[in-house]
Amino acid sequence: MNTLHISPTLRASYPFTSRWFTHHGLRQHYLDEGEGAPVVMLHGNPSWSFYYRRLVSALRDEYRLIVPDHMGCGLSDRPDDAAYAYTLAQRVDDLDALLAHLGVRDNITLVVHDWGGMIGMSWAARHPERVARLIVMNTAAFPLPETQALPWSLRLCRDTRLGAWLILHGNAFARGAAWLGCKRKRMHAELRQAYCSPYRDPQSRLATLRFVQDIPLQEGDPAWAMVNATAAALPQFRDRPVLIGWGERDFVFTRAFLDRWLHAFPEAELHAFKDGGHYILEDAAELLIPRIIDFLHRHDV
Repeated sequence: MNTLHISPTLRASYPFTSRWFTHHGLRQHYLDEGEGAPVVMLHGNPSWSFYYRRLVSALRDEYRLIVPDHMGCGLSDRPDDAAYAYTLAQRVDDLDALLAHLGVRDNITLVVHDWGGMIGMSWAARHPERVARLIVMNTAAFPLPETQALPWSLRLCRDTRLGAWLILHGNAFARGAAWLGCKRKRMHAELRQAYCSPYRDPQSRLATLRFVQDIPLQEGDPAWAMVNATAAALPQFRDRPVLIGWGERDFVFTRAFLDRWLHAFPEAELHAFKDGGHYILEDAAELLIPRIIDFLHRHDV
């Protein structure tokens, strides 16, 4: 069983009951906290459900919060390629299976960050009638904007043996994200350790690498068709309440990504932080979480 190797102080900030759902013969870890209308929170790469700990604590007295660790991430099992297909399509199937297992079907609020946006919105495109509200943070649900080049660091990790070696043997992706993900206030050493903790050896870092390698850039890439189909499906959610929380100093999800979201959802409620980074729920939790709570109260389901 995967265990947490984080400081007692940070462990106390994640005081939730761990639960597991077995599918593919593998155990997926998730949180299921509180009662009420369901709020499904989907993390990205290379983080895990820990990213949402403060939002879970703030909301669990009013809502039912479902927060999975994607397979290979966090406290979920770390299968090899023979046991699990590390693809976007499989991630969407995983989410579908978990929500079916939990009986979560209607009035769902999706909270998405990083790869969670692509997974969550691809799932939503399958089941638009089940989605009541959207909360979007530094993510995408469409191909790379034409004005945006893939950063060289991601290109290195995605396309070269050196990048793969650095991720698998040096934990470069998780370490780099922990160093660069916050801009308003840098992560202290204990917090960086908490984000990197699940990824302690090459096998546990495989999901991190496969996520990067699954970034679709052109026709023929495995995720390309699904990403384009998801982008085409976004307009059908314009009648739902949408909140966008955005760190504008994210070097991957830049202003070009935010503009694409605003084009898709021109009526969205935007809270952009000019000094905020990629991990906006770390960088600006004290500002963003009260606005999320207010948004949910004003758009009750």
